Amino acid sequence: MIGETNIAKLVKGMTPKLNVGEYVFATVKDLNHIDRNDPICEFKEKEGTTIVIERKKADELHLNYQYIASWITLTIHSSLEAVGLTALFSTELATHNISCNVIAGYYHDHIFVEKKDAEKAIHVLTALSKSYGQN
Repeated sequence: MIGETNIAKLVKGMTPKLNVGEYVFATVKDLNHIDRNDPICEFKEKEGTTIVIERKKADELHLNYQYIASWITLTIHSSLEAVGLTALFSTELATHNISCNVIAGYYHDHIFVEKKDAEKAIHVLTALSKSYGQN
C-alpha cells in the first residue's frame, strides 16, 4: 500500500493520537544487554546507538536520559516521499513554543514532545488539521 503524498490530504487527515506512557531518548555503546523488543526505535550514530524506550524500562536498565517525552502518532499513512508535512506541523508546534523530535516510520510520522507539552501539542495539531486550507 502506497502512502499519501498530497499535503492537503495529509494535514486534514493526520489525526494525532497520544500514545500512553512516558518515553526517553538514551544512548548506548552496546546493545547486548538490551532486549531488542524493548526500544520503540534505534538509530546508530558514530558516538553510540540512540534508542527511544519507555521511561520505566530505561530506569530498570539504569540508562541515562534528560528528556522525558510523550509520543504522538499521526495516524494517516503518509508516504516517505511526501513533501512538507513535517515542516508544517513542526513550524506550527514551534509557534506555540513546543519542541518536537520526529521519527518517520514506513506508515506513520511519530512526534515526541516534552511530557508537559503533550496535551497542548495534541490541541495544536488538531487545530492545524481542522483549519488547514481554510485561509
